[in-house]
Amino acid sequence: MVELWLMNEPPERKQHMYEFKVQGMTCGSCANTITYALRSIDPKVKVSADIKTQTLRVESSQDQAALSSLIEEAGYAVKSVTSI
Repeated sequence: MVELWLMNEPPERKQHMYEFKVQGMTCGSCANTITYALRSIDPKVKVSADIKTQTLRVESSQDQAALSSLIEEAGYAVKSVTSI
């Protein structure tokens, strides 16, 4: 039974790396709020925040549009996005 489940498991989605310039991300709490929002659609997301430059690096299986939308829904403006 376990073998059958493993065979039917969906394949891993390809990971993408993006760098977001996020206006208003001024502290660790801001970065945590954004990270929590991103995990709602990708529990395996990897996030690295640089508060000083208001830059967020995100590695996720989700596309850039979905990630940008969640960042903005969390209350932060996405000024630019670069695919890395």
